[in-house]
Amino acid sequence: MAAPLSGLNIVITRPREQALELAQRIQQQGGNALLFPLLDITSAHDQVALHAFAQRVASYDLLIFISPNAVKYGMAALGKIPPSVKVASVGQSSAQALRDSGISHVIAPIERFDSESLLALPELTHVIGQHIVILRGDGGRELLGDTLKARGAQIEYITCYQRSKPELDLAALYAAQPDALTVTSSEALTHLWQMLDNSDKSILSSLPLFVPHPRIATLAHEQGWQNIFTTASGDDGLLAALVAWSPTARN
Repeated sequence: MAAPLSGLNIVITRPREQALELAQRIQQQGGNALLFPLLDITSAHDQVALHAFAQRVASYDLLIFISPNAVKYGMAALGKIPPSVKVASVGQSSAQALRDSGISHVIAPIERFDSESLLALPELTHVIGQHIVILRGDGGRELLGDTLKARGAQIEYITCYQRSKPELDLAALYAAQPDALTVTSSEALTHLWQMLDNSDKSILSSLPLFVPHPRIATLAHEQGWQNIFTTASGDDGLLAALVAWSPTARN
C-alpha cells in the first residue's frame, strides 16, 4: 500500500531551521519536502536592550513569548527565569520550547494558538497593575499588548529576533513541480505574493494552499488563492490535512 503522500511535492515556506521537522514527517509519509523559506530569522540588532532586560527580569510579573524564535533568542539572553516570574506563550510549540529550557509551568492555550486564545485564559483576565513583557520579533500585531494594557497592565515589548525577506529563485520552485504549498504566517504569504507577477500569480494561486489559521486563510482569499485549506495548528494539523487531501487518501 502506497504511503499517503507518495510522489507528492510539498513546499514548506517556514524559515529553514523551523522547517526540518515538518519536512521529515512529510518524507515519512512518502512525500517530497521542498524547502522554500520565505523569511530569514536572525538575532535582534539591539543586543544591548535585550541584555539590559535580562538583568532586570526579576522585576516583572509575567513574560509572554510570542513564538519559538522568541524562546530561542530570548532564553539565550535570559539563561533562566526566576520562579517568581510567570511565563506564558501563544502556542504549544513555544510552550514546549520553554519546557525544554527548564520552565516547568507555562500558561498557554490548548486549542487555537493565537493572541485571542491566550487572552481568553483566566490568568490573563485580571492583570491590573501587573508589569508584563512581550518577547517577540521586530514588529507584529499589537492586539495582545493593547488588550492587556486596556485591562490595566503595564506593557513592555522586547525584540528578541529580526525577520528579513530572502532573495528566492522562483524558477527553482517551478522546476520542482510543486503539488501543494504550506504557509504558516501572514507575513510570509504577503512576501510570496509580492514576489509574483500576474503570470506567476495565475499559476501558483491554483495550487492547494495549506494554512494553520483562519487569519492567514482570509488574507489568501483576498489575494486570490483558489484552493485554500485551513488546518488545525502545528505540524500535526498541517500533516493531517495534507494526508486527508492526498489522492491516495481519497481513493
